[in-house]
Amino acid sequence: MSNVSTQKAIVLHGVKEPLVLTAMPIPSIGPDEALVRIKAAALNRRDWWIQQGQYAGLQFPIVLGSDGAGIVEQVGSDSHRHWEGRDVVINPSLRWGDKEAYQGTSFHILGLPQDGTFAEFVRVPIGNLHEKPIHLSFEEAAALPLGGLTAYRALFSRAALKSGEKVLVVGAGGGVATFALQWAVHAGATVYVTSSTSAKIGQAMALGAAGGVLYTDDDWSQQLNEQAGGFDVIVDSALGEGAAHHPDMANPGGRIVFFGGTAGNLPALNARKIFWKQLSLLGTTMGSPTDFAAMLAFVNRHGAVPVIDATYPIEEAEAALRQMDKSTQFGKIILTVSTT
Repeated sequence: MSNVSTQKAIVLHGVKEPLVLTAMPIPSIGPDEALVRIKAAALNRRDWWIQQGQYAGLQFPIVLGSDGAGIVEQVGSDSHRHWEGRDVVINPSLRWGDKEAYQGTSFHILGLPQDGTFAEFVRVPIGNLHEKPIHLSFEEAAALPLGGLTAYRALFSRAALKSGEKVLVVGAGGGVATFALQWAVHAGATVYVTSSTSAKIGQAMALGAAGGVLYTDDDWSQQLNEQAGGFDVIVDSALGEGAAHHPDMANPGGRIVFFGGTAGNLPALNARKIFWKQLSLLGTTMGSPTDFAAMLAFVNRHGAVPVIDATYPIEEAEAALRQMDKSTQFGKIILTVSTT
């Protein structure tokens, strides 16, 4: 590593403040940590919510960014020296704990409260390093971690998706929803989507979706029923009033998985439909180290490539985050980092 002790980083100083390019010290690392030179990072809706002040545990100033891929610059002890110089992707799920079923009390996500990947360098535990899939660029690999992990756990660890089943992905176009579509298609499922625009439905079908409807239509659930019939798995990050239709759309034995609530809370549900149809309502958040390793193995096995909507230099991080204001993106927004 050079003698330069400062780096360029993107810093958020307060609620609804712009992201600012700042010179700050390069992080120091402990014995079981690594310093990764970031080549590319990706935005998540989490970063947008933090800037809006609508996220738990806010603290400022903070370097945002959960997703990143790069090269291991330095490790904290000789026993980890084999990592130096390797191309890696970072698992942003920190201190998951020892239970596969749920995260522990020390669990947190890279990018708050610990400085994240919107910088030239990031400090991460050695256990959160994984070899970058060789068929992916740094930009594509950076798109994977948070969204890919969340979608993988929702579909496979929680909903136990099997080949040949029918899946509904609510809100195609968002990062996690787009990964859920891709993962389900690669797993041999028949996938339908809802979205806000016909263009996004077309993009989803280009990725393998069998069909889709506009959730802005009053009769969207009826349209889906006519297109697809019932669903074995429903993946939803929105909740809101639309979720009231899920028990009707689910097949007997169906699994409904929630990992967000961007449209509101869970509405009143008819419990009789839930118990008579033997439905499972499942919550999920991020994923365990086992989930992350399994997700990367899945990506390598299927040659899966994340969908990138737009790429910006890190210096334009604020403009990149503003692209998320109207949720027009389909897939991930990437920041590229050129180190000096």
